Amino acid sequence: MISSELLPICIAGEWRLGGGDVYESLYPATGEPIARLKAASLADVEEAITRADHAFRTSGWAQRLPHERAAVLHRVAQLIREESESLAQKQRLDNGKPITETRNLVASAAGTFQFFAAALETLEETITPSRGAFVTMSVHEPMGVVAAITPWNSPIASEAQKLAPALAAGNAVVVKPAEVTPLMALELARICEQAGVPKGIVSVLPGKGSVIGDAITKHPLVKRVSFTGGTTTGKHIAHIAADKMMPMSLELGGKSPTMVLDDADLDHAVNGVLYGIFSSSGESCIAGSRLFVARGIYDEFLTRLAEGANALRVGDPASERTQMGPLITAKHREGIERYVDLGVSEGGRIRTGGVRPHGDGYDRGYFYKPTIIEGLGNSARISQEEIFGPVLVAMPFDSEEELIAQANDSVYALAAGVWSRDFKRAWKLGRAVQAGTVWVNTYKQFSVSTPFGGWRDSGLGREKGREGIFQYMEQKSMYWGTNEQPLPWAN
Repeated sequence: MISSELLPICIAGEWRLGGGDVYESLYPATGEPIARLKAASLADVEEAITRADHAFRTSGWAQRLPHERAAVLHRVAQLIREESESLAQKQRLDNGKPITETRNLVASAAGTFQFFAAALETLEETITPSRGAFVTMSVHEPMGVVAAITPWNSPIASEAQKLAPALAAGNAVVVKPAEVTPLMALELARICEQAGVPKGIVSVLPGKGSVIGDAITKHPLVKRVSFTGGTTTGKHIAHIAADKMMPMSLELGGKSPTMVLDDADLDHAVNGVLYGIFSSSGESCIAGSRLFVARGIYDEFLTRLAEGANALRVGDPASERTQMGPLITAKHREGIERYVDLGVSEGGRIRTGGVRPHGDGYDRGYFYKPTIIEGLGNSARISQEEIFGPVLVAMPFDSEEELIAQANDSVYALAAGVWSRDFKRAWKLGRAVQAGTVWVNTYKQFSVSTPFGGWRDSGLGREKGREGIFQYMEQKSMYWGTNEQPLPWAN
């Protein structure tokens, strides 16, 4: 356990105990508590947002020149790097990811702040073509108080992807981390304060999404919400935003297809498919959870894939050798087990996995073996519904027309993978599949410079990219008159 003391939370720059219920954050590898804290209360939400609005209007943060705000964001990135190992270890405890992965997430968070600092410093406004006796300009200004509601699967990286561009734009930010993973958002708030972000500009309000997240979203002073999480919650936020006429971005669920053509490099494809579904224990919105393999190579590919899955090292997240850690909670594991049982009841065959590992180091934590199910069609429930765990549904296909139809037969459209040596085939397939991100001969690789988001039930809007700052700004058109004579209206 990190400490027996209750952790304070950040309410508009004030570090104190929340007014809500006491709860424990548990280490998924052992089920032991690592932190105790009091959740935010509705009164805390009101205070944080009201004071954030005041800080936005009076602190001068929004009025600083872009390079001045950028200097603070660069300092945030530097501080994250200076504390990278301690942050990675705390992230490991927070949600059970292997230490090798949490180090990458911390590095990603630092890179995100660095990127948006650079993007901010070089951001340009636009002089638009004149259509009369005036000069026209398009400018962007901060919104005010914005909300960032983040998930439990990659906390520090997800929080950085929202916090960095929102701060770059000059806003005040209220962060609502997932209830079960509150630690990294609090660490980022501390680092932002240390780097020079004015008091009141950043708040972190842990608690239940249905209570605290809902109250933040509905608050009239909140001008924008960026949410990453489940589709059902995302649709609820969309209804609230519609009533408020409030912009939002939603990064939601996925059931991403991975497609292996008959000319694929099988060594690359096997490793890529394994990584795409089983890294992060499958707890990833972009996990390649539907596998389509050309029928002529299906048996060979599935044999190699099952062997690879069986060889994955599932265990202690603190070990450098671990490839798959535990699932986030016992309840979440039970939900995954119900989906596997459902797949079997629908006629599926478990090729490998489908059970909990047992023995020393496993029985206390929320572990589950990498699982491959075959014998089902694309219309099966476990082929259509997001499981959010280490479960892969494998299916053969006979033609590329059939493949495209099945890959696009989903309410989700977040990501996809294509494996082929033929550039033209891969290009055609990548353009035909409906998804916000398509990987060709790789999978689950990211760049903060490249926009990310989904279609349909996978969400609205985009994060990352140089344009990501504009998501947190309002656009304004300005006209400068150049005419020598008064407007002719009165003549």
